[in-house]
Amino acid sequence: MPIRALTRVLSTAALSTVVLSAVVVTAGGVTTGDVPTTRPPATTEAAEPPDPGVVRIDSGRLRGSVAGDHVTYTGIPYAAPPVGERRWQPPVRPRPWQGVRDATTPSPYCARSGGPGVVVGQEDCLYLDVTVPTDVERGERLPVLVWVHGGSFNSGGAREVDTARLATAGDVIVVDINYRLGALGFLSASAIDTAGGNYGLMDQAEALRWVRRNAARFGGDPGNVTLAGESAGARSVCSHLASPGSRGLFDRAIIQSGACDNAVPTLAEAQAFGAQATTDLGCDDAADVAACLRDLPTVQLVGVLGQVGFAVNGRVADRPWNPVAGTPLLPRQPADALRDGSAARVPLLIGTTRDEMRAFLSGAPVTADLYRTMVTGAFGADAATVLAEYPVGDYDRPALALATVLGDWGGMIGACPVLRSADAAAVHQTVYAYEFAEDSGRVVEGFPMGAYHGSDLSYFWDLDTDWPPPPLNPDQERLSATMIEYWTAFVRTGDPNGPGRPHWSEFGSTGSVLGLSTSAIAPTPLAADHRCDLWATLPR
Repeated sequence: MPIRALTRVLSTAALSTVVLSAVVVTAGGVTTGDVPTTRPPATTEAAEPPDPGVVRIDSGRLRGSVAGDHVTYTGIPYAAPPVGERRWQPPVRPRPWQGVRDATTPSPYCARSGGPGVVVGQEDCLYLDVTVPTDVERGERLPVLVWVHGGSFNSGGAREVDTARLATAGDVIVVDINYRLGALGFLSASAIDTAGGNYGLMDQAEALRWVRRNAARFGGDPGNVTLAGESAGARSVCSHLASPGSRGLFDRAIIQSGACDNAVPTLAEAQAFGAQATTDLGCDDAADVAACLRDLPTVQLVGVLGQVGFAVNGRVADRPWNPVAGTPLLPRQPADALRDGSAARVPLLIGTTRDEMRAFLSGAPVTADLYRTMVTGAFGADAATVLAEYPVGDYDRPALALATVLGDWGGMIGACPVLRSADAAAVHQTVYAYEFAEDSGRVVEGFPMGAYHGSDLSYFWDLDTDWPPPPLNPDQERLSATMIEYWTAFVRTGDPNGPGRPHWSEFGSTGSVLGLSTSAIAPTPLAADHRCDLWATLPR
Protein backbone atom coordinates (compact mmCIF):
# COMPACT_ATOMS: atom_id res chain seq x y z
CA MET A 1 0.00 0.00 0.00
CA PRO A 2 1.45 3.44 -0.89
CA ILE A 3 2.66 5.59 2.00
CA ARG A 4 -0.08 8.18 1.56
CA ALA A 5 -2.85 5.58 1.36
CA LEU A 6 -1.59 3.84 4.48
CA THR A 7 -1.41 7.17 6.29
CA ARG A 8 -5.02 7.96 5.39
CA VAL A 9 -6.20 4.59 6.69
CA LEU A 10 -4.41 5.16 9.99
CA SER A 11 -5.39 8.80 10.33
CA THR A 12 -7.87 9.44 13.15
CA ALA A 13 -8.14 13.19 13.17
CA ALA A 14 -8.20 15.99 10.63
CA LEU A 15 -6.34 19.22 11.20
CA SER A 16 -6.75 22.56 9.50
CA THR A 17 -6.28 22.93 5.77
CA VAL A 18 -3.70 24.88 3.79
CA VAL A 19 -5.02 28.27 2.74
CA LEU A 20 -4.14 29.18 -0.84
CA SER A 21 -5.13 32.51 -2.35
CA ALA A 22 -5.80 33.30 -5.98
CA VAL A 23 -4.39 36.63 -7.08
CA VAL A 24 -3.53 38.46 -10.27
CA VAL A 25 0.17 39.17 -10.71
CA THR A 26 2.30 41.25 -13.00
CA ALA A 27 5.39 39.93 -14.74
CA GLY A 28 7.35 40.98 -11.66
CA GLY A 29 5.18 38.90 -9.38
CA VAL A 30 3.30 41.75 -7.61
CA THR A 31 -0.46 42.14 -7.37
CA THR A 32 -1.92 44.64 -9.82
CA GLY A 33 -4.57 45.88 -7.44
CA ASP A 34 -5.40 46.10 -3.77
CA VAL A 35 -5.85 42.78 -2.01
CA PRO A 36 -9.23 42.75 -0.23
CA THR A 37 -9.04 42.29 3.51
CA THR A 38 -12.71 41.31 3.94
CA ARG A 39 -14.84 38.71 2.25
CA PRO A 40 -16.14 40.07 -1.10
CA PRO A 41 -19.90 40.28 -1.67
CA ALA A 42 -21.56 37.10 -2.81
CA THR A 43 -22.10 36.81 -6.55
CA THR A 44 -24.08 34.50 -8.72
CA GLU A 45 -20.95 33.56 -10.69
CA ALA A 46 -18.96 30.46 -9.83
CA ALA A 47 -16.11 31.16 -7.41
CA GLU A 48 -12.67 31.13 -8.96
CA PRO A 49 -10.69 28.10 -7.70
CA PRO A 50 -7.65 28.73 -5.50
CA ASP A 51 -4.33 29.10 -7.27
CA PRO A 52 -2.27 25.95 -6.50
CA GLY A 53 0.98 27.89 -6.84
CA VAL A 54 0.24 30.58 -4.24
CA VAL A 55 0.60 30.21 -0.48
CA ARG A 56 0.51 32.71 2.36
CA ILE A 57 3.26 32.50 4.98
CA ASP A 58 3.91 34.76 7.97
CA SER A 59 5.81 37.30 5.85
CA GLY A 60 3.41 37.47 2.90
CA ARG A 61 2.23 35.58 -0.17
CA LEU A 62 4.47 33.44 -2.40
CA ARG A 63 4.02 32.13 -5.91
CA GLY A 64 5.90 28.89 -6.59
CA SER A 65 6.56 26.65 -9.58
CA VAL A 66 3.79 24.10 -10.14
CA ALA A 67 4.77 20.72 -11.58
CA GLY A 68 2.66 17.63 -12.12
CA ASP A 69 3.17 16.16 -8.67
CA HIS A 70 4.70 18.95 -6.60
CA VAL A 71 5.07 22.67 -6.07
CA THR A 72 8.49 24.19 -5.40
CA TYR A 73 8.93 27.56 -3.70
CA THR A 74 12.47 28.90 -4.03
CA GLY A 75 14.31 31.94 -2.75
CA ILE A 76 12.13 32.43 0.35
CA PRO A 77 13.75 34.83 2.84
CA TYR A 78 13.81 33.35 6.34
CA ALA A 79 15.93 36.16 7.83
CA ALA A 80 16.86 39.73 7.03
CA PRO A 81 19.89 40.25 4.74
CA PRO A 82 23.06 39.94 6.89
CA VAL A 83 24.77 42.92 5.23
CA GLY A 84 26.18 46.26 6.38
CA GLU A 85 25.77 46.59 10.12
CA ARG A 86 24.09 43.18 10.13
CA ARG A 87 27.32 41.49 9.01
CA TRP A 88 28.36 39.23 11.92
CA GLN A 89 25.10 39.72 13.78
CA PRO A 90 22.57 37.05 14.76
CA PRO A 91 19.83 36.61 12.18
CA VAL A 92 16.52 38.43 12.61
CA ARG A 93 13.18 37.85 10.95
CA PRO A 94 12.70 39.32 7.46
CA ARG A 95 10.45 42.28 6.75
CA PRO A 96 6.99 41.38 5.43
CA TRP A 97 6.12 42.23 1.84
CA GLN A 98 3.00 43.34 0.04
CA GLY A 99 1.44 41.48 -2.84
CA VAL A 100 2.75 38.17 -4.10
CA ARG A 101 6.47 37.48 -4.05
CA ASP A 102 7.92 35.45 -6.91
CA ALA A 103 9.33 32.19 -5.51
CA THR A 104 10.45 30.56 -8.75
CA THR A 105 14.08 31.76 -8.90
CA PRO A 106 16.68 29.50 -7.21
CA SER A 107 18.09 30.73 -3.92
CA PRO A 108 21.42 32.52 -4.38
CA TYR A 109 24.58 30.95 -3.06
CA CYS A 110 26.00 32.42 0.11
CA ALA A 111 29.23 34.25 -0.70
CA ARG A 112 32.26 32.03 -1.14
CA SER A 113 35.53 32.15 -3.01
CA GLY A 114 35.57 31.19 -6.65
CA GLY A 115 39.33 31.66 -6.94
CA PRO A 116 41.60 34.70 -6.48
CA GLY A 117 39.54 37.87 -6.76
CA VAL A 118 36.32 36.01 -7.54
CA VAL A 119 33.17 35.82 -5.40
CA VAL A 120 30.54 33.18 -6.03
CA GLY A 121 27.17 34.11 -4.58
CA GLN A 122 26.33 37.05 -2.34
CA GLU A 123 26.11 38.11 1.28
CA ASP A 124 22.35 38.60 1.04
CA CYS A 125 21.72 34.87 1.00
CA LEU A 126 19.53 33.78 3.90
CA TYR A 127 16.94 32.08 1.75
CA LEU A 128 15.44 28.61 1.67
CA ASP A 129 13.54 26.42 -0.79
CA VAL A 130 10.43 24.34 -0.05
CA THR A 131 9.16 21.37 -2.07
CA VAL A 132 5.59 20.22 -1.41
CA PRO A 133 3.84 17.17 -2.91
CA THR A 134 0.65 18.41 -4.56
CA ASP A 135 -1.64 15.60 -3.45
CA VAL A 136 -2.14 17.02 0.05
CA GLU A 137 -5.69 16.29 1.20
CA ARG A 138 -7.80 18.53 3.36
CA GLY A 139 -6.60 18.30 6.94
CA GLU A 140 -3.50 16.26 6.08
CA ARG A 141 -0.22 17.15 7.71
CA LEU A 142 2.98 15.87 6.12
CA PRO A 143 6.26 15.39 7.99
CA VAL A 144 8.97 17.94 7.22
CA LEU A 145 12.64 17.25 6.43
CA VAL A 146 15.03 20.21 6.73
CA TRP A 147 18.21 19.64 4.69
CA VAL A 148 21.56 21.28 5.56
CA HIS A 149 24.04 21.14 2.69
CA GLY A 150 27.70 20.19 3.00
CA GLY A 151 30.79 21.92 1.67
CA SER A 152 33.31 22.24 4.55
CA PHE A 153 31.41 25.28 5.85
CA ASN A 154 32.87 27.35 3.01
CA SER A 155 30.96 26.21 -0.09
CA GLY A 156 27.72 24.63 -1.30
CA GLY A 157 24.17 25.89 -1.40
CA ALA A 158 20.50 24.98 -1.46
CA ARG A 159 20.28 25.40 -5.23
CA GLU A 160 22.60 22.43 -5.84
CA VAL A 161 19.86 20.01 -4.77
CA ASP A 162 16.52 19.30 -6.45
CA THR A 163 14.52 17.70 -3.67
CA ALA A 164 11.39 16.75 -5.66
CA ARG A 165 12.27 13.06 -6.05
CA LEU A 166 12.43 12.35 -2.33
CA ALA A 167 9.53 14.67 -1.48
CA THR A 168 7.11 13.07 -3.93
CA ALA A 169 8.22 9.46 -3.49
CA GLY A 170 8.15 9.70 0.30
CA ASP A 171 5.22 12.10 0.81
CA VAL A 172 7.25 14.56 2.84
CA ILE A 173 7.84 18.29 2.62
CA VAL A 174 11.51 19.15 2.10
CA VAL A 175 13.04 22.46 3.18
CA ASP A 176 16.54 23.11 1.80
CA ILE A 177 18.40 25.98 3.46
CA ASN A 178 21.33 28.34 2.91
CA TYR A 179 23.51 29.62 5.75
CA ARG A 180 26.48 31.96 5.98
CA LEU A 181 29.81 30.38 5.04
CA GLY A 182 33.51 30.86 5.73
CA ALA A 183 34.58 33.96 7.63
CA LEU A 184 31.16 35.54 7.12
CA GLY A 185 29.57 32.61 8.93
CA PHE A 186 32.13 31.57 11.51
CA LEU A 187 34.67 34.34 12.23
CA SER A 188 35.36 34.53 15.95
CA ALA A 189 37.02 37.88 16.70
CA SER A 190 36.73 39.72 20.00
CA ALA A 191 36.28 43.07 18.24
CA ILE A 192 32.98 42.00 16.70
CA ASP A 193 31.79 39.19 18.95
CA THR A 194 32.28 37.83 22.43
CA ALA A 195 30.21 34.71 21.79
CA GLY A 196 32.55 32.89 19.41
CA GLY A 197 31.05 33.37 15.97
CA ASN A 198 28.73 30.52 14.98
CA TYR A 199 26.63 32.81 12.78
CA GLY A 200 26.12 29.99 10.27
CA LEU A 201 24.69 27.81 13.04
CA MET A 202 22.50 30.69 14.18
CA ASP A 203 21.18 30.94 10.61
CA GLN A 204 20.31 27.24 10.60
CA ALA A 205 18.47 27.57 13.91
CA GLU A 206 16.58 30.59 12.56
CA ALA A 207 15.54 28.53 9.54
CA LEU A 208 14.23 25.85 11.91
CA ARG A 209 12.21 28.49 13.75
CA TRP A 210 10.82 29.61 10.38
CA VAL A 211 9.79 26.01 9.71
CA ARG A 212 7.99 25.77 13.04
CA ARG A 213 6.05 28.95 12.21
CA ASN A 214 5.27 28.17 8.57
CA ALA A 215 5.19 24.40 8.03
CA ALA A 216 1.41 24.22 8.39
CA ARG A 217 0.99 26.85 5.65
CA PHE A 218 2.38 24.29 3.18
CA GLY A 219 0.45 21.34 4.60
CA GLY A 220 3.30 20.28 6.88
CA ASP A 221 3.34 19.17 10.50
CA PRO A 222 5.34 21.65 12.64
CA GLY A 223 5.45 18.99 15.35
CA ASN A 224 7.20 16.46 13.10
CA VAL A 225 10.42 18.02 11.81
CA THR A 226 13.59 16.09 10.97
CA LEU A 227 16.92 17.92 10.75
CA ALA A 228 19.25 16.23 8.25
CA GLY A 229 22.57 17.00 6.63
CA GLU A 230 25.62 15.58 4.91
CA SER A 231 29.32 16.30 5.56
CA ALA A 232 29.47 19.84 7.02
CA GLY A 233 25.69 19.63 7.15
CA ALA A 234 26.01 16.45 9.22
CA ARG A 235 28.39 18.16 11.65
CA SER A 236 25.87 21.00 11.82
CA VAL A 237 23.23 18.49 12.91
CA CYS A 238 25.64 17.27 15.61
CA SER A 239 26.00 20.84 16.83
CA HIS A 240 22.25 21.38 17.00
CA LEU A 241 21.84 18.13 18.92
CA ALA A 242 24.28 19.58 21.48
CA SER A 243 23.01 23.18 21.41
CA PRO A 244 20.59 24.24 24.17
CA GLY A 245 19.30 26.98 21.86
CA SER A 246 18.16 24.42 19.27
CA ARG A 247 16.26 22.27 21.74
CA GLY A 248 12.70 21.71 20.63
CA LEU A 249 13.27 22.92 17.07
CA PHE A 250 13.39 19.41 15.56
CA ASP A 251 12.08 15.97 16.44
CA ARG A 252 14.51 13.58 14.68
CA ALA A 253 17.98 13.82 13.20
CA ILE A 254 19.82 12.33 10.22
CA ILE A 255 23.63 12.51 10.01
CA GLN A 256 25.19 11.45 6.69
CA SER A 257 28.97 11.25 6.31
CA GLY A 258 29.79 13.31 9.35
CA ALA A 259 30.55 12.44 12.95
CA CYS A 260 29.70 14.08 16.25
CA ASP A 261 32.84 12.40 17.61
CA ASN A 262 35.11 14.73 15.60
CA ALA A 263 36.06 17.65 17.84
CA VAL A 264 35.38 21.18 16.58
CA PRO A 265 37.57 24.18 17.51
CA THR A 266 37.35 25.51 21.04
CA LEU A 267 36.68 29.19 21.65
CA ALA A 268 40.38 29.85 22.25
CA GLU A 269 41.31 28.06 19.01
CA ALA A 270 38.63 29.88 17.04
CA GLN A 271 39.73 33.25 18.40
CA ALA A 272 43.30 32.47 17.39
CA PHE A 273 42.05 31.84 13.85
CA GLY A 274 40.10 35.08 14.10
CA ALA A 275 43.16 37.04 15.17
CA GLN A 276 45.14 35.60 12.26
CA ALA A 277 42.34 36.51 9.84
CA THR A 278 42.11 40.05 11.24
CA THR A 279 45.85 40.50 10.69
CA ASP A 280 45.74 39.04 7.19
CA LEU A 281 42.88 41.41 6.34
CA GLY A 282 44.88 44.42 7.54
CA CYS A 283 42.51 45.38 10.33
CA ASP A 284 44.52 44.47 13.41
CA ASP A 285 45.98 47.98 13.81
CA ALA A 286 42.81 49.87 12.87
CA ALA A 287 41.43 52.40 15.34
CA ASP A 288 38.09 50.62 15.08
CA VAL A 289 38.73 46.99 14.23
CA ALA A 290 35.04 46.10 13.99
CA ALA A 291 34.35 48.95 11.57
CA CYS A 292 37.39 47.98 9.50
CA LEU A 293 36.16 44.40 9.20
CA ARG A 294 32.59 45.41 8.39
CA ASP A 295 33.77 47.84 5.71
CA LEU A 296 35.84 45.24 3.86
CA PRO A 297 34.60 44.14 0.44
CA THR A 298 33.19 40.65 0.29
CA VAL A 299 35.93 39.46 -2.06
CA GLN A 300 38.57 39.93 0.65
CA LEU A 301 36.58 38.02 3.26
CA VAL A 302 35.66 34.96 1.25
CA GLY A 303 39.28 34.03 0.61
CA VAL A 304 40.80 34.68 4.03
CA LEU A 305 42.48 31.61 5.61
CA GLY A 306 41.17 29.65 2.65
CA GLN A 307 44.04 27.15 2.64
CA VAL A 308 44.43 26.75 6.39
CA GLY A 309 43.77 23.31 7.87
CA PHE A 310 42.95 21.45 4.67
CA ALA A 311 45.79 18.94 4.72
CA VAL A 312 44.28 15.62 3.73
CA ASN A 313 45.79 13.97 6.82
CA GLY A 314 44.47 16.67 9.17
CA ARG A 315 41.62 16.89 11.63
CA VAL A 316 38.32 18.76 11.59
CA ALA A 317 39.44 21.22 14.27
CA ASP A 318 42.45 22.25 12.17
CA ARG A 319 40.12 24.28 9.96
CA PRO A 320 39.21 27.84 10.88
CA TRP A 321 35.59 27.86 9.70
CA ASN A 322 33.66 25.49 11.90
CA PRO A 323 31.13 25.43 14.71
CA VAL A 324 32.87 26.64 17.86
CA ALA A 325 32.57 24.81 21.20
CA GLY A 326 32.73 26.53 24.57
CA THR A 327 30.29 29.22 23.44
CA PRO A 328 26.74 30.13 24.50
CA LEU A 329 25.35 28.45 21.38
CA LEU A 330 27.52 25.33 21.74
CA PRO A 331 28.71 25.06 25.35
CA ARG A 332 30.15 21.57 24.94
CA GLN A 333 31.75 19.45 22.28
CA PRO A 334 29.00 17.48 20.47
CA ALA A 335 30.74 14.20 21.35
CA ASP A 336 30.66 15.00 25.07
CA ALA A 337 27.01 16.01 24.91
CA LEU A 338 26.09 12.73 23.21
CA ARG A 339 28.04 10.68 25.74
CA ASP A 340 26.60 12.27 28.87
CA GLY A 341 23.05 12.48 27.56
CA SER A 342 22.82 16.29 27.55
CA ALA A 343 22.27 16.30 23.78
CA ALA A 344 18.74 16.29 22.40
CA ARG A 345 17.38 12.77 22.87
CA VAL A 346 15.67 12.41 19.52
CA PRO A 347 15.71 9.38 17.21
CA LEU A 348 18.91 9.39 15.16
CA LEU A 349 19.83 7.87 11.81
CA ILE A 350 23.58 8.03 11.17
CA GLY A 351 26.01 6.56 8.66
CA THR A 352 28.93 6.78 6.31
CA THR A 353 30.04 5.78 2.84
CA ARG A 354 32.49 2.89 2.59
CA ASP A 355 35.31 4.83 0.87
CA GLU A 356 34.87 8.37 2.19
CA MET A 357 38.42 9.63 1.67
CA ARG A 358 38.92 8.44 -1.91
CA ALA A 359 37.19 11.62 -3.09
CA PHE A 360 40.05 13.66 -1.62
CA LEU A 361 42.88 11.59 -3.10
CA SER A 362 41.77 10.94 -6.67
CA GLY A 363 44.56 11.95 -9.01
CA ALA A 364 46.96 12.66 -6.14
CA PRO A 365 50.57 11.64 -6.94
CA VAL A 366 51.09 9.54 -3.81
CA THR A 367 54.25 7.42 -3.79
CA ALA A 368 55.14 4.77 -1.23
CA ASP A 369 57.55 7.22 0.42
CA LEU A 370 54.94 9.96 0.54
CA TYR A 371 52.45 7.51 2.02
CA ARG A 372 54.83 6.78 4.89
CA THR A 373 55.57 10.48 5.32
CA MET A 374 51.89 11.44 5.54
CA VAL A 375 51.10 8.63 7.96
CA THR A 376 54.01 9.75 10.13
CA GLY A 377 52.82 13.35 9.96
CA ALA A 378 49.36 12.37 11.14
CA PHE A 379 50.22 9.80 13.80
CA GLY A 380 53.76 10.56 14.97
CA ALA A 381 55.02 7.88 17.34
CA ASP A 382 52.05 5.66 16.43
CA ALA A 383 52.87 5.69 12.73
CA ALA A 384 54.73 2.37 12.89
CA THR A 385 51.61 0.69 14.27
CA VAL A 386 49.48 2.12 11.49
CA LEU A 387 51.97 1.21 8.75
CA ALA A 388 52.19 -2.35 10.05
CA GLU A 389 48.39 -2.66 9.98
CA TYR A 390 48.10 -1.05 6.53
CA PRO A 391 51.22 -2.09 4.57
CA VAL A 392 51.44 -0.23 1.28
CA GLY A 393 52.07 -3.49 -0.58
CA ASP A 394 48.54 -4.66 0.20
CA TYR A 395 47.08 -2.04 -2.15
CA ASP A 396 47.15 -1.52 -5.89
CA ARG A 397 48.60 1.94 -5.41
CA PRO A 398 49.84 4.01 -2.44
CA ALA A 399 46.97 6.51 -2.81
CA LEU A 400 44.48 3.69 -2.07
CA ALA A 401 46.44 2.74 1.03
CA LEU A 402 46.39 6.34 2.25
CA ALA A 403 42.68 6.77 1.48
CA THR A 404 41.92 3.60 3.45
CA VAL A 405 43.97 4.68 6.48
CA LEU A 406 42.48 8.17 6.57
CA GLY A 407 38.95 6.96 5.90
CA ASP A 408 39.06 4.34 8.65
CA TRP A 409 40.67 6.75 11.14
CA GLY A 410 38.30 9.55 10.16
CA GLY A 411 40.21 12.56 11.51
CA MET A 412 38.62 14.64 8.78
CA ILE A 413 35.81 12.30 7.79
CA GLY A 414 35.40 8.54 7.94
CA ALA A 415 33.98 5.38 9.43
CA CYS A 416 35.18 4.90 12.99
CA PRO A 417 34.13 8.32 14.37
CA VAL A 418 30.65 7.65 12.95
CA LEU A 419 30.54 4.34 14.79
CA ARG A 420 31.70 6.00 18.02
CA SER A 421 28.99 8.64 17.59
CA ALA A 422 26.37 5.91 17.21
CA ASP A 423 27.74 4.11 20.28
CA ALA A 424 27.55 7.26 22.40
CA ALA A 425 24.06 8.24 21.30
CA ALA A 426 22.56 4.75 21.57
CA VAL A 427 22.90 4.81 25.36
CA HIS A 428 20.32 7.60 25.49
CA GLN A 429 18.19 7.46 22.34
CA THR A 430 17.07 5.33 19.42
CA VAL A 431 19.81 4.99 16.78
CA TYR A 432 19.88 3.40 13.34
CA ALA A 433 23.31 3.08 11.68
CA TYR A 434 24.24 2.36 8.06
CA GLU A 435 27.10 2.09 5.60
CA PHE A 436 26.53 3.05 1.96
CA ALA A 437 28.72 0.58 0.06
CA GLU A 438 27.58 0.89 -3.56
CA ASP A 439 30.58 1.27 -5.88
CA SER A 440 30.17 4.38 -8.01
CA GLY A 441 32.00 2.80 -10.92
CA ARG A 442 33.84 6.09 -11.33
CA VAL A 443 37.57 5.92 -12.14
CA VAL A 444 39.73 9.06 -12.20
CA GLU A 445 43.14 8.70 -13.87
CA GLY A 446 43.13 5.01 -13.06
CA PHE A 447 42.06 5.61 -9.44
CA PRO A 448 38.87 3.71 -8.49
CA MET A 449 36.59 6.02 -6.52
CA GLY A 450 34.45 3.30 -4.94
CA ALA A 451 31.71 4.52 -2.59
CA TYR A 452 33.33 7.92 -2.17
CA HIS A 453 32.27 10.86 -0.01
CA GLY A 454 29.01 12.25 -1.35
CA SER A 455 28.33 9.38 -3.74
CA ASP A 456 25.15 8.54 -1.82
CA LEU A 457 23.56 11.94 -2.46
CA SER A 458 22.35 11.11 -5.95
CA TYR A 459 20.30 8.27 -4.44
CA PHE A 460 18.13 10.89 -2.71
CA TRP A 461 18.36 14.05 -4.79
CA ASP A 462 18.88 15.25 -8.33
CA LEU A 463 22.11 17.25 -8.15
CA ASP A 464 23.39 20.33 -9.95
CA THR A 465 27.07 20.47 -8.97
CA ASP A 466 30.43 21.12 -10.55
CA TRP A 467 31.16 17.37 -10.45
CA PRO A 468 27.88 15.64 -11.33
CA PRO A 469 27.60 11.95 -10.46
CA PRO A 470 27.19 9.28 -13.11
CA PRO A 471 23.56 8.28 -13.83
CA LEU A 472 22.10 5.41 -11.85
CA ASN A 473 21.61 2.08 -13.59
CA PRO A 474 18.35 0.12 -13.07
CA ASP A 475 19.68 -1.80 -10.06
CA GLN A 476 20.87 1.43 -8.49
CA GLU A 477 17.52 3.07 -9.15
CA ARG A 478 15.89 0.27 -7.17
CA LEU A 479 18.43 0.80 -4.38
CA SER A 480 17.62 4.52 -4.47
CA ALA A 481 13.90 3.81 -4.12
CA THR A 482 14.54 1.56 -1.12
CA MET A 483 16.80 4.11 0.56
CA ILE A 484 14.18 6.83 0.07
CA GLU A 485 11.62 4.50 1.66
CA TYR A 486 13.90 3.95 4.66
CA TRP A 487 14.72 7.62 5.08
CA THR A 488 11.18 8.93 4.71
CA ALA A 489 9.74 6.27 7.00
CA PHE A 490 12.24 7.46 9.61
CA VAL A 491 11.21 11.06 8.95
CA ARG A 492 7.57 10.07 9.41
CA THR A 493 7.81 7.89 12.53
CA GLY A 494 11.39 7.67 13.81
CA ASP A 495 11.61 4.08 12.55
CA PRO A 496 12.93 3.32 9.03
CA ASN A 497 11.24 -0.07 8.83
CA GLY A 498 8.19 -0.94 6.79
CA PRO A 499 6.74 -3.53 4.45
CA GLY A 500 8.63 -4.66 1.38
CA ARG A 501 12.20 -4.00 2.47
CA PRO A 502 14.80 -5.76 4.68
CA HIS A 503 14.49 -5.18 8.41
CA TRP A 504 16.80 -2.55 9.87
CA SER A 505 17.68 -3.35 13.48
CA GLU A 506 18.25 -0.65 16.06
CA PHE A 507 21.94 -0.10 16.69
CA GLY A 508 21.64 -0.01 20.46
CA SER A 509 20.07 -3.41 20.81
CA THR A 510 22.37 -5.26 18.42
CA GLY A 511 25.31 -3.06 17.44
CA SER A 512 24.10 -3.74 13.92
CA VAL A 513 25.00 -1.52 10.96
CA LEU A 514 22.92 -1.90 7.79
CA GLY A 515 24.95 -2.19 4.59
CA LEU A 516 23.35 -0.59 1.54
CA SER A 517 24.33 -1.70 -1.95
CA THR A 518 22.83 -3.35 -5.01
CA SER A 519 24.49 -6.63 -4.04
CA ALA A 520 22.89 -6.75 -0.59
CA ILE A 521 20.90 -4.79 1.95
CA ALA A 522 21.95 -6.57 5.10
CA PRO A 523 23.96 -6.13 8.31
CA THR A 524 27.62 -5.36 7.63
CA PRO A 525 30.66 -5.65 9.95
CA LEU A 526 31.63 -1.97 9.76
CA ALA A 527 33.79 -2.03 12.91
CA ALA A 528 35.83 -4.99 11.71
CA ASP A 529 36.09 -3.86 8.10
CA HIS A 530 37.45 -0.47 9.15
CA ARG A 531 39.59 -1.76 12.07
CA CYS A 532 37.87 0.45 14.61
CA ASP A 533 39.31 -1.52 17.53
CA LEU A 534 42.78 -0.36 16.41
CA TRP A 535 41.69 3.26 16.01
CA ALA A 536 40.08 3.26 19.44
CA THR A 537 43.56 2.80 20.95
CA LEU A 538 45.24 5.62 19.01
CA PRO A 539 45.06 9.41 19.51
CA ARG A 540 42.21 11.10 17.70
